[in-house]
Amino acid sequence: PVLALLLAWIVSKVAPLYGRQQSAVDHLNSRIQEALTGIRAIKAFVRGRWENEQFDAVNAELSDASTETFRHAVLNTPAFQAVMYTCIVCLLWFGGSFILEGSMTVGELTGFLSYVLQVLNSVMMFSGVFLQMTRSLASARRIREVLTEQPDLANAAQPVTVIPDGSIDFENVSFKYHADAGKNALSDITLHIPAGATVGVIGGTGAAKTTLVQLIPRLYDATAGVVRVGGRDVRDYDLAALRDAVGIVLQKNLLFSGTIRENLRWGDPDATDEQLWAACRAAQAEEFLRRMPDGLDTDLGQGGVNVSGGQKQRLCIARTLLKHPKVLIFDDSTSAVDTATEAGIRQALAQLPDVTKLIIAQRISSVQSADLIVILDDGRLHAAGTHAELLARDPIYQEIYASQRKGGDAE
Repeated sequence: PVLALLLAWIVSKVAPLYGRQQSAVDHLNSRIQEALTGIRAIKAFVRGRWENEQFDAVNAELSDASTETFRHAVLNTPAFQAVMYTCIVCLLWFGGSFILEGSMTVGELTGFLSYVLQVLNSVMMFSGVFLQMTRSLASARRIREVLTEQPDLANAAQPVTVIPDGSIDFENVSFKYHADAGKNALSDITLHIPAGATVGVIGGTGAAKTTLVQLIPRLYDATAGVVRVGGRDVRDYDLAALRDAVGIVLQKNLLFSGTIRENLRWGDPDATDEQLWAACRAAQAEEFLRRMPDGLDTDLGQGGVNVSGGQKQRLCIARTLLKHPKVLIFDDSTSAVDTATEAGIRQALAQLPDVTKLIIAQRISSVQSADLIVILDDGRLHAAGTHAELLARDPIYQEIYASQRKGGDAE
């Protein structure tokens, strides 16, 4: 009973400390990852000393948590040994008394002590294992939090797997990122985009342009209203089938470690070299790939660090074209290429008449030839029309066009 009470007391002290220690480890790892990701910015702004101080702070937090934890955990062995040796001394005392009285022999006492020592050693080993289990449970709780997290988006009971075409409809769509957010990111958007159309989306910073297009492949679900693709609510589709039919080229592009060929085949694992080169040609990436000694077999560093921003964008465009999507979304994904290269990409996209194309852009020249240009302002649909129509009647579009023309960005 004494050993059980002692073990229970130690565990009650150590269990919350192990949780604190694991949180400190997580904090330290997050800090290191952030620093390594932003190493160029740290060097550019000469913030190395400040980052070192931040690292020292979180490292001290981990050191303090570990010290406090082990300070309690190490009590286990000496405490159990003290109890064990006290038991042995008591046994020897009483055993000696019984021997003097003649009610016990020396051999019987020796055998009894041997059994008691084996039991006490086993109990002490069990206490060590129990402490390790306590530490493991602290980690297991954090893992369970992730594993039991339910996805925000789920398939319908009987999902549809065939997307007939790339037509898109927004019907009174509103969206907020959090249920308790005081303001909608998008408010009452109603818009029809026929299949095969090219639609430009422009607006100021924070106008929710990216948010709007992310509702199409269900990266988020609309808070109110309905988003339809191919005439059907996107929530009726199988999520994988829907996302496979929608190609997105993000503003912040990501390439994975491996060869260019392996990265491109994310779009189509079965693509032939001829198809890979055709996609690269359409994305205006063929020229610089031909100059590389290994061509498609060129190794990319983590995140594609050994290619420029414009080259990375073009490779990501080629990768998306290989999906042969019904809807193609460009989220300001030509911002790092020159106007001549962008014009070549636009010409290639014009050769895809059956694909619905949504182009988010800062430059009017990027969307000037679109079938429809949508202007978002503070999460609302401000105006929609062709370039000529908006230039004739919309003051916001006129202001953007005039400022870009003055700066040389508008054609």
